Amino acid sequence: MDLTVTGHHVEVTDALRDYVATRLSKLERHFDHLVDIHCVLTVEKLVHKAEATIRLGGGTIHAEATDGDMYAAIDNLADKLDRQVTKHKEKLTDHRAREVEKGVG
Repeated sequence: MDLTVTGHHVEVTDALRDYVATRLSKLERHFDHLVDIHCVLTVEKLVHKAEATIRLGGGTIHAEATDGDMYAAIDNLADKLDRQVTKHKEKLTDHRAREVEKGVG
């Protein structure tokens, strides 16, 4: 997995980069076909915004989160992406194939 972290009106420090990397690395335990993640951290007045685009083997997933604190915004973003990746993985599995094996249908 390739992770790119950029900042818009904010300097991306090593601490922020490491925090994003640790929070988003947990996505790999759900779905191991992640190609790359591009994360953009933005500060507009008092609103901290984190957004990410994930390229998967079967498409792309985008999410964004805002908060008063950058670390909280990154946490919210990681939770949103976790739910979306889990949902994407469930869509890829064919549930009808199990029903045919059981004889239901």
